[in-house]
Amino acid sequence: MNARKVVYLFFSTLLIGALSGAVVGIVIDPSTYFSGGFLNFLFGLIWILGISAAISLVAQMGYFAYLTLHRFALSLFKTTKLWNRVQIVLIAFVFFDLVYFRYTAFAEGTETILDYMVMPIIFLAFAGAVAYRKKIETNSQAFVPAFFFMFVVTTIEWLPALTVGTVNESKWLWIYITPLFVSNAWQLLLLHRLTKNSGPSLKKKPL
Repeated sequence: MNARKVVYLFFSTLLIGALSGAVVGIVIDPSTYFSGGFLNFLFGLIWILGISAAISLVAQMGYFAYLTLHRFALSLFKTTKLWNRVQIVLIAFVFFDLVYFRYTAFAEGTETILDYMVMPIIFLAFAGAVAYRKKIETNSQAFVPAFFFMFVVTTIEWLPALTVGTVNESKWLWIYITPLFVSNAWQLLLLHRLTKNSGPSLKKKPL
């Protein structure tokens, strides 16, 4: 992949992450942006775009870190099948942690563990949908690695927001997760398009 494609991947991911976070932030909390006049909206928009862009940078670092991990794991486990099984176990483990540990850390009053399952289930479903799309566009071996990346790696990137009590509100959790998830999905579904004419067959490069 040449420098022009790398630059395109970087800036397109930055833009899409920033815009997605800004849209969700405004939709979830419109009063913050529209209640104080034009200047309030302008400065609020610049702020949410900046925050979302910074979050998208975390997503980009996470993606290239996973690409390195993926290649290392394939050489370590020798077979794709074994590495996929390890990833499936880690997906289940992270889903459990995402529900249980947030429940034990933040649950108050009449809240039950079911209240803390809604967002992880939605997140898991969307991650599966993106991974399925990756599989359709490349090959069947891409599903598990793509699912692992979209769910586990995005959760790791999301971890600072999940562990800070001041953002344990639905609004802030969505504002943090949206640019991460959208940026990761964009990178995952774009990379094989950028590299399809510059390397070996996609059947040998599921990510």
